[in-house]
Amino acid sequence: MTEQLRRFKAEIFQGLAHPVRIAIVEALCEGERPAGWLTEHLGLEQANGSQHLAVLRSKQIIVSRKQGNQVFYSLRDPVLIKVLEILRRYFYAQLAETESLMRQVKAGAGGARR
Repeated sequence: MTEQLRRFKAEIFQGLAHPVRIAIVEALCEGERPAGWLTEHLGLEQANGSQHLAVLRSKQIIVSRKQGNQVFYSLRDPVLIKVLEILRRYFYAQLAETESLMRQVKAGAGGARR
């Protein structure tokens, strides 16, 4: 089971391994959206947006439904929002650590000049 779980996690991260796909998922955090809205909102060419949506569908991160001539997308499981939030907090923690190191280096360099 452990190996299957690792493969599942890897598939999810592969699906999210592009900034545009993360932007799509973030846009869908607010709820279902039509494909046209997503491409326009994110400033994507239709073909490029379709490719990214296809990857997210193939990794079972998003689901789609057709209504008339429009395709609507939504997150398969909103728990993914929590994963992205944890990654956002991780990013800011790393940024804060880097800023702290930079201040220490700068303070050390200033003291060495005197």
